[in-house]
Amino acid sequence: MEHRKDFEWTETNHPHTYRTRQILSKHPEIKSLMGLCPVIRYSVSLLVLTQIFAAYIASYLSYFWIVILAYCFGGIINHSLTLAIHDISHNVVFGNLYPWANRLFGIWANLPVSVPMSVSFKKYHAEHHRFQGTDYYDSDLPLAAEAKLFNSPVGKVVWMFLQPFFYVVRPFWVRPKAPNKFEVLNFIVQILFDLAILYFFGFRSLFYLFIGTMISMGLHPMTAHFIAEHYMFAKGHETYSYYGYWNHLTFNVGYHIEHHDFPYIPGSRLPLVKEMAPEFYDPLPHHYSWWEVVYDWICEDFMGPYTRVKRRADKKILSSEMKGKLLHIPKPDNLNSVAKAE
Repeated sequence: MEHRKDFEWTETNHPHTYRTRQILSKHPEIKSLMGLCPVIRYSVSLLVLTQIFAAYIASYLSYFWIVILAYCFGGIINHSLTLAIHDISHNVVFGNLYPWANRLFGIWANLPVSVPMSVSFKKYHAEHHRFQGTDYYDSDLPLAAEAKLFNSPVGKVVWMFLQPFFYVVRPFWVRPKAPNKFEVLNFIVQILFDLAILYFFGFRSLFYLFIGTMISMGLHPMTAHFIAEHYMFAKGHETYSYYGYWNHLTFNVGYHIEHHDFPYIPGSRLPLVKEMAPEFYDPLPHHYSWWEVVYDWICEDFMGPYTRVKRRADKKILSSEMKGKLLHIPKPDNLNSVAKAE
């Protein structure tokens, strides 16, 4: 099959709003899964403290062993923390009544990542849910220039290597926004933390944290989730779930269809969504191996940056529903309560 030369353009709205209503009409008990997930406070704090200790250990290692440690251990923790930040961005730690507390906790989770991103991610990620696949509004979509330049097998490998750069720069390039006070705080706290690591532990420790983030978001098995989630492996399907062992290290980010159907349900409970409504998830295309995802994406001619479903940002697509309402995503009766399924 030949290489694609354009994205998969559609005139329809994304499917998750309709799916959410349909699923809840048959399984209203799923709303009981919505609410806070206090466990994240402890798991994230443990990961942050573990990385600080590992950074101290790295100060005694050669650069060769620092890179090995970062690839096999530290990078996995840092990538896991970025996915915890994803969960935190949905206010599942302290609830919607305390958004400032969620932002501060996201800044805490951000520390070992060494690059300030938590608050900015929250701002752009909300639009990814609201305007999934819509050009200009969904910054998760690759740019046309990316797709054209990196559409060969070698180009796709290079694209994966540069993924951290694209992931950070793309939102600010496509849809720049003025920083808010929490973004400024995120930046200041992160710089002070990095300087503290540099002063107390030395450059090798800071290098360990930084290179771990870059490696784990580049040529690393965990990067597969960026591809597995929304690249079109089956015609007409734009969101995919992954049901494999990496979910244990990624706050269940693999349950991605479930997440887009119910973004107010914490990652820890997304497997229960599939258990409660198997008839809505089992028939859908899904992944069992991130290794296979990466192999297929690189080696199959029909896969590549162009393999994304896109919508044009015009009046026909940006309906009044999408402009003024958050897609009617049902909310729990009490966003500040711990769900019964905890």
